[in-house]
Amino acid sequence: MSKRQAKPGDTQADSPTPHAQLEKFDSDMPAYTVTSYIRDHLFSVALVILCLFVISVMLRILGITISGVIAIISIVAGCTLLIAAIDYCRKVAFYRELENAVTHLSAASYLTSLVSEPAFLDGRIAYGAATIVSKKANTEQESIVEQTSAYREYIEAWIHEIKTPLAAIKLILAHSHDSQAAKIAREVERIELQVDQALYYARSAAASKDYAIREVNLLAICQEACKRNARLLIEQGVSLNFKLDEKLSVLTDEAWSVFIISQFVVNAAKYGATTLTFSAEIYDANTPNGRTVLQVADNGCGIPAADMPRIFERGYIGQVGRKQGSATGMGLYLVAKLCESLGLDITFASEEGTGTRALLSFPHDRLRLLTHLPNTIVR
Repeated sequence: MSKRQAKPGDTQADSPTPHAQLEKFDSDMPAYTVTSYIRDHLFSVALVILCLFVISVMLRILGITISGVIAIISIVAGCTLLIAAIDYCRKVAFYRELENAVTHLSAASYLTSLVSEPAFLDGRIAYGAATIVSKKANTEQESIVEQTSAYREYIEAWIHEIKTPLAAIKLILAHSHDSQAAKIAREVERIELQVDQALYYARSAAASKDYAIREVNLLAICQEACKRNARLLIEQGVSLNFKLDEKLSVLTDEAWSVFIISQFVVNAAKYGATTLTFSAEIYDANTPNGRTVLQVADNGCGIPAADMPRIFERGYIGQVGRKQGSATGMGLYLVAKLCESLGLDITFASEEGTGTRALLSFPHDRLRLLTHLPNTIVR
């Protein structure tokens, strides 16, 4: 048995991140140096040398002394070198500025705003082409954002509409004494869980989100997460153990945090846990790094060591999930995304055959949350 930890961002060696891919593209860009400038003008250099040789021969035929030929050739060569030096100096500033801008570029549409228009012709042509590309990239980006926003709004509207018949079904089942009513109610809860997951996924992909960060009772949100999945916990025979101070509060968005903790609860019940323990510790109190760490521990089947680096990947199911049959690989991916959005830290530790611990860290610093979440209401 092996014990492993995983954090969002852990990847396998054969799965390069987008940032690593961008660094590779940057390394492919040639540098504008004196050596590269001369190499690019080798034909011109050879032509100048040939011209100087022809001129020197003609001057000797015309009766010019060797010292005179050397003087004339030196003047011509000096003027040629001066012209080349002036040309290099005019261009090097622009191309190095362009190289620096591309290296630190976050979006194609920003390129021309980071680079000054040069004075030389080929630079102005390149700058003009970059301006056109930037405008087209900006137009395409606006179109994609608009389409994504419309699709997200449709999904959110559909989810809200589907909740009405689900609520009606639950109401009917509550007044039904049929032997199948409990089983149907359980399946309705599973549908509601997937509907909520779709809703949070749609919202997590939004370009800007409004959060209501306030003091929330930690025990209350853990109990709410368990209450939402009470039928599943009862059916799977999972006992709950809350080792939380009733007065302990954390800074977070209540609804989103309940959803995150619900994922821990559902995974524990689905993967063989019989006990689920909630506990918390405070670290570095009264310091900028102060935080409250919630631990949700179960005694389920655990996560295989080979799967640990990929548990936060979108759509990754893993060995246990494939055996279980109904896994989607979206739960922990959403957890990682929401934690990143809320400024929370999430870590998993698991020992196969023994159990899993989810560690959710809530920072105490309100200023950190305001900096991390510009559209947040902190109360």
